[in-house]
Amino acid sequence: QVQLVESGGGSVQAGGSLRLSCAASGDGYKLMTCMGWFRQAPGKEREVVASIATDDGSTHYADSVEDRFTISQDKAEKMVYLEMNSLKPDDSAMYYCAADRWRRRGRCSTEATTYNTWGPGTQVTVSS
Repeated sequence: QVQLVESGGGSVQAGGSLRLSCAASGDGYKLMTCMGWFRQAPGKEREVVASIATDDGSTHYADSVEDRFTISQDKAEKMVYLEMNSLKPDDSAMYYCAADRWRRRGRCSTEATTYNTWGPGTQVTVSS
C-alpha cells in the first residue's frame, strides 16, 4: 500500500511562489512508476499539472504551467515536489498528489482516472 500526503499550499499574490510537497509512505511506493500533480478548481474537472517517472525522472507539464512549474523527486526520502513560480489567479485550486503503478504506452499518464492512489489535497489560492 501507498499513502500520500500533500503540504505547502497557501494564499499568495499573483506573481508569487509556492512549493508543494508530497510525502509518500508504505512499501508499495517502490512499485509506483509515475507520480503526478493534479489540480481541481470549483466547478472544473481535475486536470494534470505535471508528472514525473520515478525510474528515469522524465517529466511532463501541462501547457498552462510550462516554464513556471517544476516537478522533482527525492526517491530516498519518498518525496515529490512541485515548485510553482509566477503564480496566476487561474492557478487557484486544490492540488493533489497521485501515484500510478504503470506507464501508459511508455509514458506517465495525464489522465486522473489512471492514477490509483491519491492524497487528500492542499489548497492553493492566488489573489490578483
